[in-house]
Amino acid sequence: MFFCGLNKTTLLDYPGHLACTIFLGGCNFRCPYCQNKDLLLHPADYAAYTESDIFDHLTKRRGILHGVCITGGEPTLNPELASFIRKIKDLGYLVKLDTNGTHPDMVKMLYEEHLIDYVAMDIKADPKGYAASAGLPKQDDTLFSKVQETVRFLMEDAKRPGFDFEFRTTVVKELHDEATFQGIAEWIKGAPHYFLQSYQESEGVLVPGFSAYPEAALQDFVSLIKPKIPSVEIRGV
Repeated sequence: MFFCGLNKTTLLDYPGHLACTIFLGGCNFRCPYCQNKDLLLHPADYAAYTESDIFDHLTKRRGILHGVCITGGEPTLNPELASFIRKIKDLGYLVKLDTNGTHPDMVKMLYEEHLIDYVAMDIKADPKGYAASAGLPKQDDTLFSKVQETVRFLMEDAKRPGFDFEFRTTVVKELHDEATFQGIAEWIKGAPHYFLQSYQESEGVLVPGFSAYPEAALQDFVSLIKPKIPSVEIRGV
């Protein structure tokens, strides 16, 4: 695994818990608005930490931090992920996994072995617009079928007490509109938590030049979604 970043303390990444966030390199999507292009394109060059560095920090912060967020890139690409998380759990931490949902078997295994306590899954767009938002060839629906499988698992089968999940969409003016959120709301209706995250331009964006909606427009999307997903909120404004 390429350990490309470590946010040593965060109140934002794990709902309700003081946590740290570990950034793993590598991804199978090429979302043009991705904020972490170096983690996608050159993960080996940005591997700033070793596993020993990570566990030195986690050991020192036991009793202060309560959770560990594992993000990317796409963490589920790593076959060593389960053994890595198992070591984190042995230290007594809660674990939150951020994922694009393209490896449902990995998510299911981590869940069944009680290695994850919270999943935050990206919903890139409605089904019709998924390829463009994820940077995939339009004719290739293989990865999207995996995304659908992960959504079904979280919605229908992940019922263990103490486990929770959310869906979230980074809202980009050039890629998302009212029809997008009508389609998403129908697709994941009844989800326990759904967040709209406002796009932010930065030096790390894979394809610069996208823009964010004003907050009023995001609120309009929330109103559109609420009849099917009552717990929908805005982040990042």
